[in-house]
Formats: sequence, C-alpha cells, structure tokens
Amino acid sequence: LRVLIVEDQALLAMELELVLGESGCRVVGCAMDKAGALAIADRERPDLALIDINLLDGMTGPQIAEQVRREYGTTVVFLTANPEQIPDGFAGALGAVSKPFDEATIQAVVVFARQYIQRGTVSETPRRFRLAPWLATPS
Repeated sequence: LRVLIVEDQALLAMELELVLGESGCRVVGCAMDKAGALAIADRERPDLALIDINLLDGMTGPQIAEQVRREYGTTVVFLTANPEQIPDGFAGALGAVSKPFDEATIQAVVVFARQYIQRGTVSETPRRFRLAPWLATPS
C-alpha cells in the first residue's frame, strides 16, 4: 500500500513511518498541515492516508480526508487524541484510531484497511479502532 501520513507530531510521524514500512507499506510522504498533505496527495495518489484531525493549521484533518477521498479515491483512517472531534459520519473515513496507540494496533489497522481497499469488505475491527458508522453492519 502507498500511504500518506498527516501528523504534526514529528516523532509520532517517524514512528508511524517505521511501523508502516515493517508492515509492507510504502510511505509516500509525511505532512504536518493541509497544504503539505494535499501537495503530496496530488503528486503521489496514495492508497491510504493516516490523518490526524487536529493539525498545526487547526482542525483541518476532516477537510483533507474529504478532499483526498473525493479526488484520489484514497482510503482514510483518522488518528486522534480527541475522539469527540471525529466528524459526524467520519467525513467518509474508514474509521479512527485513538492515541496513544501501539505498533500492533497500527499493524492491525493496516491489515484491515488493505482488505477494505483490495476487496471492499471489512473484517473484525482492530482494537482501539472505531469503525465509521457508514460501514457498521447491524447485528
């Protein structure tokens, strides 16, 4: 998978890049704000974007998510320390991971997202991952 990381905490972005690489992904870029994220997305057309909701330029994560999903067909997963900031309907994102998270959680989310991207189906939801309401199936 070609992955874009949109995260304004540099150490966390570097950690994500390492974990994603170990999970067989190719990180196509890291951005800390909307302008950087959209420039990378336009150039690289990522399959998956991990996007923090609240960035250096404000709560622009949902705007980035909507634009990369609409323009490039990118699957989006939100990263957030503030789950209450997740937009209603998740702005078309697959779901959200609450911070702090560990390597195993990110690896499980990558497997989950890869299945969704390749097959259009969802499997068991990884721990600490909140599935978007538009994907939730009634029990």
